[in-house]
Amino acid sequence: MRIVALDTYDIRFPTSRNLDGSDAMNPDPDYSAAYVVVRTDAPDGHEGHGFAFTIGRGNDVQAAAIDALRPYLVGRPLAETLSDLGGVWRTLVHDSQLRWLGPEKGVVHMAVAAVVNALWDLKAKRAGLPLWQLLARMPPEEIVALVDFRYLTDALTPDEALDILRRAADGRAAREERLIAGGYPAYTTTPGWLGYDDDKLRRLCKEAIGQGFRQIKLKVGVSLADDVRRMRIAREVCGPDIRIAIDANQRWDVGAAVEWIRALAPFEPWWVEEPTSPDDVLGHATIAREVAPIRVATGEHVQNRIIFKQLLQLGAVSYVQIDATRVAGVNENIAILLLAAKYGVPVCPHAGGVGLCEVVQHLAMFDYVAVSGSMDDRVIEYVDHLHEHFADPVVIRDGRYITPAAPGFSATMLPDSLAAYAYPNGPVWDRHRM
Repeated sequence: MRIVALDTYDIRFPTSRNLDGSDAMNPDPDYSAAYVVVRTDAPDGHEGHGFAFTIGRGNDVQAAAIDALRPYLVGRPLAETLSDLGGVWRTLVHDSQLRWLGPEKGVVHMAVAAVVNALWDLKAKRAGLPLWQLLARMPPEEIVALVDFRYLTDALTPDEALDILRRAADGRAAREERLIAGGYPAYTTTPGWLGYDDDKLRRLCKEAIGQGFRQIKLKVGVSLADDVRRMRIAREVCGPDIRIAIDANQRWDVGAAVEWIRALAPFEPWWVEEPTSPDDVLGHATIAREVAPIRVATGEHVQNRIIFKQLLQLGAVSYVQIDATRVAGVNENIAILLLAAKYGVPVCPHAGGVGLCEVVQHLAMFDYVAVSGSMDDRVIEYVDHLHEHFADPVVIRDGRYITPAAPGFSATMLPDSLAAYAYPNGPVWDRHRM
């Protein structure tokens, strides 16, 4: 049995029409997926589905980068490939010519994420398990073998990673039962998009509290006066006991970030997210020091495990925000989870977009069961957009993610949605041009 095809799709949703997803740096996003399907000749008929998330323009470039990985997979023996996803990861990431376009960052790295995640989806489907459970039941030695420790050993060695996993091994079964019974805490960004008017902000805050969320997030960063007004509204609606995080989406220089955050401090923001460039590790450290006790969170645009390592080494973040498709897929995210566990920093994944809630929940749940062993002070982001397009959509109940039970990575998009939202000739986009 072999991998016989790697098919890509440019899928875009016109979310900019209602300003869903709008923030200080991205005022008109069209949530999009450079989508990939790995097909085999196995008689079980299973396919591997994955994607790289973008916000519209350039999604075709991202799909082309995924196409460039086709020769590395098509024709490979299926069993051999799925039994060595650590080796496959290294082959894709360390290709001597593609690596030059990064290295380990940008469009090519995100293309690797789409393909690697699709292979994990396929592996989990063939195992008959949701991905979080497949990973959580793997022996520690096998998990460590998935990780590329190049550039990490000054912060985390393979032996240290093995110790972290072995310490968590005894309680795995009990934590898995608790997770299935009670779910995983969530917070919502749905009320806080920057393009929403005050009445909509007020209404959505009330709805979020009614739905059981104990934390919401507001986008900030264009106008301090507007941010003060919106934070006042949110705090009046939410009261003192609901956490309100703020997210600047990389808007500020370091000095401006410190001044802006201090101006919002009377409203008690729980964390400030992406206060400056995700590449500016020293800048994050300065901001964290200057705005304490307000916490700093970042990660959705952090390009690889090496930057996460430095943020943790410098104490520059209070919360690590992994993203399922920004770094090179499951393997690299496992490395980041292990780094966070080593430094004792909670992981609060970035989600939203299209499909990001569906996939990243698996990584957070694996972290709880098999790595950190804790849900204390941890939440997964939730945004109420586009879940209806997936075969195994995320389920939120009483402000918590309910564990996915279907085999796979929850990445499979419905065929009708793939057809309708294909860019530029899908019927949704034909209507949009009229």
